[in-house]
Amino acid sequence: MIVTLGITLILESAVIIAYSLWAKKSVIPILVTNICGNLITQSMLWIALNLFFQNYLVTLFISEILIWIAESIFLYFIPANDLSIKEAVLLSLGMNLTSFTLGWYLPV
Repeated sequence: MIVTLGITLILESAVIIAYSLWAKKSVIPILVTNICGNLITQSMLWIALNLFFQNYLVTLFISEILIWIAESIFLYFIPANDLSIKEAVLLSLGMNLTSFTLGWYLPV
């Protein structure tokens, strides 16, 4: 779990930095929100995958959708992030698609 969390944070941080520079948003609050959010969502993901290992792919896809929603909410409701709901949803989608897609191909 520690390895996958580290990889996720590196990949999603790159997306956050690129987005923040492009949209002229403050990087640090969004990065901190992402780290805290990932500690929660990654833990829940691993619990779900261990509980429902017989249905790994279904559990993974449902969990990823729920993670996308949860992280969108985290990003939106932290005032320091200064993100609209649309920005939060799209940023979360970009972060999670990046980490999911690249993570799918890593032998972790």
